[in-house]
Amino acid sequence: MGHSSYDPVEQGPAWNAGKKLGAKRPLKPKEIWEIRFMLDREHRLRDRALFDLAIDSKLRGCDLVKVRIGDLVSGGRVRNRAMVIQQKTKRPVQFELLEPVRASLLAWLERRGGSLENYVFPSRVDRLDHLSTRQYSRLVEEWVSGIGLRKEDYGTHSLRRTKAALIYKQTGNLRAVQILLGHSKIETTVRYLGVEVEDALSLAEATEV
Repeated sequence: MGHSSYDPVEQGPAWNAGKKLGAKRPLKPKEIWEIRFMLDREHRLRDRALFDLAIDSKLRGCDLVKVRIGDLVSGGRVRNRAMVIQQKTKRPVQFELLEPVRASLLAWLERRGGSLENYVFPSRVDRLDHLSTRQYSRLVEEWVSGIGLRKEDYGTHSLRRTKAALIYKQTGNLRAVQILLGHSKIETTVRYLGVEVEDALSLAEATEV
């Protein structure tokens, strides 16, 4: 069976019945920089841009691979903030693009070329199609194993989870993380981050507006 961006943690309790399906680990800041250093050293502009966008956008793999140039670029510049419609929920989600990420995206897009309607990361088979989620999954495995991590412990959702986990650790603000991940229910965010339910609900109550 091939890899996919499907994550049982986001699918509710039915998937967890009968056996434990562990969530993939988020990356630590040191590991993020190690992967970036490796990709820069090997001059892999596409992979660096893909990795950076995955971290900042916190998008599911199925949404990440379908991002179009026009979603990120306006007036010849990469936007500070972007928005996409999530395939799973059909709801919009916004995300920030920090300066280092904008720089790596711009470097890749200058090499990639194309129009605003084209996908940011095209398929190797058909340049008008997007990178497949299976190929994205393989790339993530390659990146993490390239810095000495066990690929079995990581996946595409590791990248989606990374910044969310850091934000939660630094702020304890579950509501903010819920919005950033595009979750409709805070209970989903609780499961996704793997935090203690009582702590999570207390924090949620403290941050409601």
